[in-house]
Amino acid sequence: MKILICTSPDDAADIAAQVIARTVVATPDCTLGLATGRTMEAIYARLVMRHRAGDLDFARCGSFNLDEYVGVAPESPNSYRFYMQDHLFGHVNIDAARTHVPAGVGSDLRAAAEAYEAAILQAGGIDLQLLGLGENGHIGFNEPLSALRSRTRVVTLDEATRVQNAGMFGGDPALVPTQAVTMGVGTILDARSVLMVATGDGKAEAVRQMIEGPVTAMVSGSALQFHEDCLVILDEASAAGLSQRAMIAYQMQHDPDLRFLVAGAIG
Repeated sequence: MKILICTSPDDAADIAAQVIARTVVATPDCTLGLATGRTMEAIYARLVMRHRAGDLDFARCGSFNLDEYVGVAPESPNSYRFYMQDHLFGHVNIDAARTHVPAGVGSDLRAAAEAYEAAILQAGGIDLQLLGLGENGHIGFNEPLSALRSRTRVVTLDEATRVQNAGMFGGDPALVPTQAVTMGVGTILDARSVLMVATGDGKAEAVRQMIEGPVTAMVSGSALQFHEDCLVILDEASAAGLSQRAMIAYQMQHDPDLRFLVAGAIG
């Protein structure tokens, strides 16, 4: 795991967008694993700007999103399919047929989840998985007690998650669905590389547990300690709880990949 602590959320978004763009340029037919949430909006805005400037071509890319709410239709403004169309898909030249979001409605969501897993395999796997981090330490919607080998499936959302996500539902946690379909922890760990982005003081304790705590099903993000190619991008607020700042600072100063990313963001 490599950790990069940025001065601000804007700097974190700049570098995250740089990492994604570098993947798309180096591997034009790459498959991206995509995430939603407020942290991602700034990242997607930067990717859209690069595309409009002629620097980024998504024509050969494919994508798989992490999750979707159960019972929310794709055309609903509260769906993650709508979110992706609004923030990324509708503004770049990605082929809509190659964009995938889990089905949250249907007569057999379990079968649909298994089909989603099969589609990821058929696409050759995910080259770069973008992740956020829930305040309870979840990745995707892998809530506390999610098995670390879990695959795409229907899950029941933690109360804390429904409170955190209430903004999409008029600020009322009671309107947030109680279930979602999510890629499993095991599915996420199968990605060739992982990019985790977390900002804000509300994420500080979850970040600490993810990086410095034990690997545990209570904090699904801690499973990223097992991944061989995982970059974690933080801002100062989300990194506030880390005790190993000196070690992280040394890594940032001497690791060639991290120095390259910082130099690119400054330049």
